[in-house]
Amino acid sequence: MTDSAGQQPPVLTFEGKRYDLNALPDDLKELVRGMQVADAQLRMHEDTLKVLAVGRQSMAMQLNERLKNVTPLAD
Repeated sequence: MTDSAGQQPPVLTFEGKRYDLNALPDDLKELVRGMQVADAQLRMHEDTLKVLAVGRQSMAMQLNERLKNVTPLAD
């Protein structure tokens, strides 16, 4: 990253404390990048779960509608 005039350095905010990201050791920067990737993956999978839930709900509604014409077994 290059700093331009007037640009703020990147800041890591973690557990209520702020850190200059550029000043962190490389191993900590790598941990931060790993957490960013993990966060992105979590968001992607949460979105996938939402899509699956909507699809399942749609199939349940179709099943309910189609079963209206089928005689259920006696209790």
